[in-house]
Amino acid sequence: MAKRASTIVGLEIEPSAVHAAAVTVNGHVSVRTAAVAPLETGVVRDGEVNDVDALAQALKTLYRENKGLDKKVRIGIANQKIVVRVLELPPLEDRKELEAAVRFQAQDQIPMPLDSAVLDFQPLDIVDSENGPRQRVLIVAARRDMVERVMAAAKAAGLKPEGIDLSAFAMIRALHRAEATTEAGTPEPVLYLSVGGLTNLAVAEGTTCLFTRVVGGGLEAIAVELAERKALTLEHARGWLRHVGLVVPLSEIESDDQGEIVEEARTVLLDGVRRIGGEVRNSLDFHHAQEGMSLRVQRAVLTGAAAGIPGFDDALAAELGLPVEAGVVDGTPEGLDPFLLTIAAGLAVEEAPHA
Repeated sequence: MAKRASTIVGLEIEPSAVHAAAVTVNGHVSVRTAAVAPLETGVVRDGEVNDVDALAQALKTLYRENKGLDKKVRIGIANQKIVVRVLELPPLEDRKELEAAVRFQAQDQIPMPLDSAVLDFQPLDIVDSENGPRQRVLIVAARRDMVERVMAAAKAAGLKPEGIDLSAFAMIRALHRAEATTEAGTPEPVLYLSVGGLTNLAVAEGTTCLFTRVVGGGLEAIAVELAERKALTLEHARGWLRHVGLVVPLSEIESDDQGEIVEEARTVLLDGVRRIGGEVRNSLDFHHAQEGMSLRVQRAVLTGAAAGIPGFDDALAAELGLPVEAGVVDGTPEGLDPFLLTIAAGLAVEEAPHA
């Protein structure tokens, strides 16, 4: 595949920061240029824009300080109020007929009025059922006012939104690699996890997302807890979590005046891993229990800020009972954490590259 550059900048808006990336594609996604801008607490809450003006100012600052970023952007969203479902419909080749059937059945599947929601769908595959062949369709619904706040902030910052996408889909596009197949020749399902301001999970076969859910607080909630317990700023708490990690014995990193902070950081990290692991397990159990979802996830890929915490991946693997590997995109500029740019990089492309 010839190397090509994407002109669209992927923009991930997390509770603690905005991550931006432009990429090149040459069999896989590689970051060409990137930037990160911190957000004040409360600007984005639980994945939803709470202060449009403050977000717009942060985006203006990001672009003023990073002149190489194109103003055409695709923005990722992730929060617990976004609804993702897989419907089974009669096979329909006509796109308009399929759209009408999706909207009709979505009325019973989406816990919000359709006239106040933004609805999109993607046909998956055709499966055999007791009622004959059925077309599986992935549908996504988000509250219109939530999407409009994101768009308003981007436009107020002088940006040109090319679209809104689920951060989970972008994560899959950025991290997908050729994997083992089942006896039937289909790709094995993989669990993708981004643990940062939120915990965002997706289960995919190849590049097809079968299930996604935001399961609450991620590393940021752990940092907030440490900051409150030890009267630290959030920035210092995040730094302590990275410094302490889950690998080196406490006795090797303690000091007389900082031993209590080190011990507390390790405690909240371990508690956080257990909490996140439990939430992810519950979500996987729900997914595996769904009709036609008998093939269980065999491995996980971790990205986001937590992937940069030493030992977090191994601790999470022990909680999940699955091998967990860190997932990262290539080409991250010096000085930036590559795990923070995964979703932004995936947003910069419309389709996962094929090596």
